Amino acid sequence: MEKSNLKDRIETALDEIRPFLENDGGDISLIEVENKTVKVRFEGTCTTCSVNQMTLKSGVEMTIKKHAPEIENIVNIGINI
Repeated sequence: MEKSNLKDRIETALDEIRPFLENDGGDISLIEVENKTVKVRFEGTCTTCSVNQMTLKSGVEMTIKKHAPEIENIVNIGINI
């Protein structure tokens, strides 16, 4: 499958969950897709939220894998300083 198509599908997945994050003052950005790993960055209130790891696993990972089942890992790379 074409890599740009994969990136588009991942962006579609993030667009699907973004409204839930925005409701709590947060957001998420796609940083990189490398091999079968997606690197994202939580933003806004999501950076200090105590449940962001749960959100990553149950929300972000599940939604990305629904749109791009070939993805094996989703990693939050943290705050860009």
